[in-house]
Amino acid sequence: MSRAIFDESEYERRVSRTKERLREADLDAIVVADPANMNYLTGYDGWSFYVHQAVVVTPDRDEPIWIGRGMDAGGAQATTHLAEESIRAYSDDHVHSPSDLHPMDYVAGVLEELDVADGRIGLEMDAATFSAKSYTRLRKNLPEAAFEDATLLVGWLRITKSERELEYMRQAARISENAMRAGLETIEDGVPEYEAAAAIYEQLITGAEEYGGDYPSIVPLMPSGEHTGTPHLTWTDRRFEEGDPVIIELSGCRHRYHSPLARTTFVGDPPAELEHTAEVVVEGIEAALDAVEPGVTCEAVEKAWRETIARYDIEKEDRIGYSMGLGYPPDWGEHTASIRPGDETVLEEDMTFHMIPGIWTEEVGMEISETFRVTGSGAETLADFPRRLFTA
Repeated sequence: MSRAIFDESEYERRVSRTKERLREADLDAIVVADPANMNYLTGYDGWSFYVHQAVVVTPDRDEPIWIGRGMDAGGAQATTHLAEESIRAYSDDHVHSPSDLHPMDYVAGVLEELDVADGRIGLEMDAATFSAKSYTRLRKNLPEAAFEDATLLVGWLRITKSERELEYMRQAARISENAMRAGLETIEDGVPEYEAAAAIYEQLITGAEEYGGDYPSIVPLMPSGEHTGTPHLTWTDRRFEEGDPVIIELSGCRHRYHSPLARTTFVGDPPAELEHTAEVVVEGIEAALDAVEPGVTCEAVEKAWRETIARYDIEKEDRIGYSMGLGYPPDWGEHTASIRPGDETVLEEDMTFHMIPGIWTEEVGMEISETFRVTGSGAETLADFPRRLFTA
């Protein structure tokens, strides 16, 4: 019995839209290797993405075909609505093979069976889970095929969420609130960084009163002290000290859907400059959120932020947000729209973004972030958490 978390009709709509995109792009098939896209199209959910796997969609076949390792076929039966003939498994001698077998040899055989071996086949060329060797093996096995980069074909379909997806993201936001609260309450002078990480993780998995949490696509990020200008560091054995700024960026996860949240705290009395920076960041976030509505562009939202902080002689060159939601390690982002100058993506209702306009200098960093949904009347922030600089 499938434990898929959406009705079969939702997956059918997603696959139907994918087929429309294939026809528009004049593609005979797409080989989907990104685990988030595989989940989006079929519901497949397993920690098996350390070996090669794929979902193949063609314009004419009713169902996608899931392809994976033999021991994971039962996982496909458990988490998808796919019929038995749509679940294909390769033998274990394809894994780290001593005899020059590769999973893409098996994928090539499925593409031949689908009569697209000499067709135009889309590949997710920039997916972290699609290797250079995967590409060369497909080319070797299918010399008559024309391979095209279709990395974002499914990603752009994911950018607008259904009501059920939004429900899971709101649940993830409740988990984010609990985890952030636990982290902030644990941080104090003399406490090891790993204890704060442990407190966060306990809440990420415990979840909320009515439901549990899943593992997030990114571990809690927690740079502290002189390293807060480098936002992607994690915890160490070091103990927090008086005078430390500490950044926490985390996300609750519910059925692979995320709602990231970042806050900054200070061990002791924060310097006036850091307090001022926090006030400017909050003012800029609120201006950017106020600019959100259907029909405006991503770059227009960023402009509202940039013009606000410019009044205080603060500049930021990086993007301040990105589309996100469903995700697997190493990322919860969708890799499509970004809130930055030059991105002319037009906002639509039910798009979701993580707005994280961090200020990072050589001396100190400051992060305050919000995950928001585009609604017909503006931005709905998913988390309900004080938007300020904290102290420990």
